Amino acid sequence: MCRWLAYSGSPVLLEDLLYKPANSLIAQSLNSQLGAETTNGDGVGVGWYGDRPTPGEFRSTEPAWNERNLRDIAAHVSSGRVFAHIRASTGSPVQLTNCHPFRHGSWLWMHNGYIGGWPVVKRDLTMAVDPALYPEIEGTTDSEVFFYLAMTYGLQEDPPAAVARAVGHIEAVGHERGVDFPIQMTVATTDGDTTWAFRYSSEGRSRSLFHSTDVATLRVQYPENPVLHLVDDDARLVVSEPLGDLRGAWREIPESTCVLVHGGREELRPFTPTEPRIAA
Repeated sequence: MCRWLAYSGSPVLLEDLLYKPANSLIAQSLNSQLGAETTNGDGVGVGWYGDRPTPGEFRSTEPAWNERNLRDIAAHVSSGRVFAHIRASTGSPVQLTNCHPFRHGSWLWMHNGYIGGWPVVKRDLTMAVDPALYPEIEGTTDSEVFFYLAMTYGLQEDPPAAVARAVGHIEAVGHERGVDFPIQMTVATTDGDTTWAFRYSSEGRSRSLFHSTDVATLRVQYPENPVLHLVDDDARLVVSEPLGDLRGAWREIPESTCVLVHGGREELRPFTPTEPRIAA
């Protein structure tokens, strides 16, 4: 599987997110505490937003702990919205086009999990992608096809509904092909203004996902912690596993849940796949 984080708030250096926390994403690439695999060494990617209409992106097939270019970039780039992902392949090749996050226009997408029975359902799911979007698929992962299925079902208009329809489609095809549990997922997507994250699996045993608690409250509880003074009160993180061990700093996101993060507002909603319907 993989590990990822989604940050929004006041601009911070990438290294403050990726390297400095006790259980940073870089540390998790070598020693994940909650992942399906301890080591996530099949590539790394970071997407961030600045003053341009589309996000910047860095992707590499190097293990995150060994990527010197990322270390240098992280010390110089700051952003108020960051997606970062470390990859553990479930079978697709370790190549640049298979590294997350995936980008389309102003949108980013990253996924931890898999589409069950991928070799069996790959053709059906890929052919369901809007023909106008199909040429954008560059790699060979189930995660990228999932992204473009969500785009096909209206991600740019209504992300929760689009992801629900895409997952409904994946489950319908999987069941037709005899796959017992067609999807395992924690997903994050953003348009640069709002972040949506999802935790769901057909089996009801999803990979771990957490969100940060209120920074202002944590500052009162831990006045000597320097990290809490780097960000404003609106800062929010959604992560595959906690970046540190501050008591009360993290809450587990329940099964079958969508999390919406906009500014300092955070909202948890139930998530249920729906019958697929092509967006008008």
